[in-house]
Amino acid sequence: MASLRLLLLLLLPLISSSSVMAEKTRHFKWDVEYIRWSPDGEESIVMGINGQFPGPTIRARVEDIIVVELTNKLHTEGVVIHWHGIRQLGTPWADGTAAISQCAINPGETFLYRFKVDKAGTYFYHGHYGMQRSAGLYGSLIVDVAENEREPFHYDGEFNLLLSDWWHKGSHEQEVDLSSNPFRWIGEPQTLLINGRGQYNCSLAAQSSKPPLPQCKLRGGEQYAPQILRVRPNKTCRLRLASTTALASLNLAIGGHKMVVVEADGNYVQPFSVQDIDIYSGESYSILFTTDQDPSKNYWISINVRGREPKTPQGLTLLNYLPNSPSKFPTLPPHIAPLWNDYNHSKSFSNKILALMGSPKPPPYNHRRIVLLNTQNKIDGYTKWAINNVSLVLPTTPYLGSIRYGINNAFDTRPPPNNFPKDYDVMKQALNSNSTYGNGVYMLKFNTTIDIILQNANALGKNVSEIHPWHLHGHDFWVLGYGEGKFSEKDVKKFNLKNPPLRNTVVIFPYGWTALRFVTDNPGVWAFHCHIEPHLHMGMGVIFAEGVHLVKKIPKEALACGLTGKMFMSEKNN
Repeated sequence: MASLRLLLLLLLPLISSSSVMAEKTRHFKWDVEYIRWSPDGEESIVMGINGQFPGPTIRARVEDIIVVELTNKLHTEGVVIHWHGIRQLGTPWADGTAAISQCAINPGETFLYRFKVDKAGTYFYHGHYGMQRSAGLYGSLIVDVAENEREPFHYDGEFNLLLSDWWHKGSHEQEVDLSSNPFRWIGEPQTLLINGRGQYNCSLAAQSSKPPLPQCKLRGGEQYAPQILRVRPNKTCRLRLASTTALASLNLAIGGHKMVVVEADGNYVQPFSVQDIDIYSGESYSILFTTDQDPSKNYWISINVRGREPKTPQGLTLLNYLPNSPSKFPTLPPHIAPLWNDYNHSKSFSNKILALMGSPKPPPYNHRRIVLLNTQNKIDGYTKWAINNVSLVLPTTPYLGSIRYGINNAFDTRPPPNNFPKDYDVMKQALNSNSTYGNGVYMLKFNTTIDIILQNANALGKNVSEIHPWHLHGHDFWVLGYGEGKFSEKDVKKFNLKNPPLRNTVVIFPYGWTALRFVTDNPGVWAFHCHIEPHLHMGMGVIFAEGVHLVKKIPKEALACGLTGKMFMSEKNN
């Protein structure tokens, strides 16, 4: 027995040191402020971090703790940052959603985000207050596997592309337009950006641009000059992709190269080969490609608009085969993207995404089903989006604190609708387009299985139904399937329970439905919303709450705003 105690004492320092090595705390000190920048050659006012756009890339390993000390230097508006795809297990107040998980950080104030990254993958972060994502508040977040683990695929090197869209009209003016009566649409973006860089009113591939554009004349060093991907022949490369677009759905291709999809939203998928890839706002992927083409040439990497009639020129950068000069333009034109409304192409891609063998499978049955109907509506003459005829307007006191501490009158306690009328025709304009505002919460029983049916419908205009990518905070969900028209009970037998992919963002196609399943195993209050920035601004979202009584102490900075929150904190301190 004495020798066993001695052995344990000798091993204890080794055990302790190995656990410390497995977990590393990574500290960042960020100032958010407006800066002058030229994302596409036209100088604009951009929301930057530490004087740069896009914001700094965070790189960490599984089980690392991220600490971001965020100071708001915007002078006249609040700010928060959402860590897109990070589930915030045990730290729901760090999700970075104003009026949901925390108070907006006031000008001059500092908020400490502290959370663990529990799963390897390709993620990003962005503003989640007003339309600050449209203003440029975003950056990449990459989580590598733990030091002693390996990815289920091999590659020689990797690149990271953060995709976005850019308007010359400022985000505040866009907000005013969207909230005007008569309604003013923000229009299509002027430019598509790759890692914050694009070219306005000129093209890198002028000879093949449609509509015709003059050749871009770059001297090098410009803020809008493309970031070139330099490769060696006969290597396998990993390309991480994430879309933080405010509006545009995109199609990406690498001229002459096949791509193999291996990761989606931080989850491994059964590898499959494609010539191009559709990526919607809020989604992320990893693809592998081999540099097996003519090594004496360079090749275009292109992004094009999907799902909306394209009025924005394609975005381009260069795949540069070394030792070729990057000034040697490709002899072949950029990949010809599928037609913007070729939804069969999009659906074919989505249906190829299946979970890697050995991935977690969904529970076989649900405890509750919620059907969410997307409609475009009118409220007192204003154009809004609504879910089950309720347009989301957030309260002044964050849900997380008000539910956790039982604060009265913080939000509407009446439950939102669980479904929509059976006689509603999703294929036609609504007979009555009037809607109502609301901020009720779907209260979900903890540790139960929830099915969500996202149902698309005709918008206000005749024969108009749009693509909507939906993002769930705090969870991954299984995508059980897609369908045409109105969902019915007979569609349940079509659900894929064998190998559905885990995602945090999924698309609903025009006049269609998408079925999801998730388990309420993460105490907190979580947003579920369309990731198109103007659509969320116009009310397209819902709020889920689960196990909030299990949430530990919430920082006072995440609670003390709004009249009810301030009153509660005042009573608590007295």
